[in-house]
Formats: sequence, C-alpha cells, structure tokens
Amino acid sequence: MAEESASPSPSSPNIPTPTAIDVAAIVPIKARSPPTKLPSRPRKIRRISSTVITSTIVSEIVLSRSLSYPGELEIAINYLKSSDPLLIPLIQTYPLPNLEVYQPPFLALTKSILFQQLAYKAGSSIYTRFVSLCGGEDNVFADVVLGLTPQQLRQIGVSARKASYLYDLARKYENGILSDKSIVQMDDKSLFTMLTMVSGIGSWSVHVFMIFSLHRPDVLPIHDLGIRKGVKMLYGLEELPRPSQMDHLCEKWKPYRSVASWYIWRYVEAMGTNSTGNLVGNADGSLQQQMLSMQQQQQQQRQPNQQFLDPVNEILNVGACAWGQ
Repeated sequence: MAEESASPSPSSPNIPTPTAIDVAAIVPIKARSPPTKLPSRPRKIRRISSTVITSTIVSEIVLSRSLSYPGELEIAINYLKSSDPLLIPLIQTYPLPNLEVYQPPFLALTKSILFQQLAYKAGSSIYTRFVSLCGGEDNVFADVVLGLTPQQLRQIGVSARKASYLYDLARKYENGILSDKSIVQMDDKSLFTMLTMVSGIGSWSVHVFMIFSLHRPDVLPIHDLGIRKGVKMLYGLEELPRPSQMDHLCEKWKPYRSVASWYIWRYVEAMGTNSTGNLVGNADGSLQQQMLSMQQQQQQQRQPNQQFLDPVNEILNVGACAWGQ
C-alpha cells in the first residue's frame, strides 16, 4: 500500500447520570452557636456540577480494547459474521489478521514516512540504513533524528521532502506536542487530529498506523483505494464509492471496522481488480460464486421494502442505487 493518493468496544457499561452532591451532607459542620432573635442569613450550600463528574467518569472510558488483547480478535470475527453475512465467505477463506509486533509509536511513524511511495524492497533498504545511522532501532528517538543532517539523510536515500517530514515529527516530540505515551492513550478522533498535524502524515497513514501499529479495533481507511474497491465488489455497486460515502456503507462493521478492512484488503488482493474496481479474471471461482449468491439473497431481502421509499430516500438504500464519483 502506498501513501495517500497512491493507496491502492463493545458499548461501554451504562453509567448512571450523576446528581448534584450536597457537600454539606458529606463534610461535618462545626457546632452552631445558639440562635439569636434575628435569624441569621441562610448558609450557602455549594453544589458540585454533575457535568464535571460526568466528564471525569467518561474520560476514563475512552479506548476500546486492543485487537492484540487475548480473545478480542475472535470476538470481532464472530461479531462481523452476525452483523454482515457478506463477510462470512471472506472470513472462512482467508486466515486471521496478522498484527504487527508492537513498536514504539515514534519508530513506527518514522518507518511509515520512509516507506511512503516506495516499493517494499526499496523502503526496507532505506529504513535499514536509517536505523543503522541512528544506532539501532532502540536508539531511534526524536533528539537523535534532529541530530542527523540533511546530507546524512540524503546519502542513505532519504529525499529532502521526507527529511523535512522526519524533522517535523521529531520537533513535535521534542516540544511535547506528541509523545509515545500520549499517542497510546489518545482516543481515535484526537489521535487522528494530532497526527495529521505532522507534515507528510495524512489520513491514510494515520489509519494504517492505528490499525497495524496500535491495533485499534474500529478504524476505517476511507481514502484507501483498495478498501473502496473491495466495498464496491462486496455490495455489488455499479460505481466506486466516494470516501464520504464509506462510513455509511460500512456502518454495520462497527465497532470492528479494522478487522473488516483487513479482510477486504485480502479479498481485493485475491480477486484482482483493474483501475475501476472490476474483476479481471484471476479470482477464486468458489469464493466469487459464494459472494454473488449472497449478494442476490441480500438484494431479495431488501426488495419488499423498496416500494415504500420515495425517490429522495431511496438513495440511502445501498442495494438499490449506484454510488457516483
């Protein structure tokens, strides 16, 4: 998979709504003096806002369990089988997702930058030389990268543009904007926002990093051409879906869109597609037959409901329309 343009938890437990807390009922009040003839001014009772308590509780329940958590991958696969039957032939045909061994986020991000728009062999060669220049993978830190000169990077095959990307990432680490700890602890939305602030790291890179390096369970690479082609084939669409349409099309995969995406990638690789996402003839015959059969069943199940849709709402029915570019 190349860079951007070239690219091919279960619900949280119910939290009761907190009510305002009477601090006076918790903190002991000193003995009062005997009442006088004139009534004293009523004592003000400070009340704690329920929104403060709510935000404190919710902030502790942000991240879903990693796919590398024991048994989580199997839970995800069983969920996808029940939520989208069209994925069953893919799950039965291809092996379990192969998650990468954990690497520190800074190292993984530098590797992602170095591999951009390069064939695997060329990227591996440059990455190996880069690691050697830093003194080994255990020594790839922000200060070490900032200590490398553009000439040193150029000598190992790193372009001036990619060097500027590496420097920008390292500076954000040095300035405390990013850190390995904060990256691991951020929720998906915040992480996406922070990482796309780094020069040279776009949405595709962040999505792939979140899936394969952090093992986040619910990431959908909407800009990945392979995923878009796979969704087109899976649902029998006439046109390649736009990135803006992907969330709606893949809604039923939540909260395990990362796992579904992995099977879609394998599906596209095995089927073989041309630039418009059409099959080119080297697909597995039995798998293709299963997919066509299940697509027909899905369309037949939706057919009785179509007569109740007006022309405006009918566009929401994925099986009844062709998504335009």
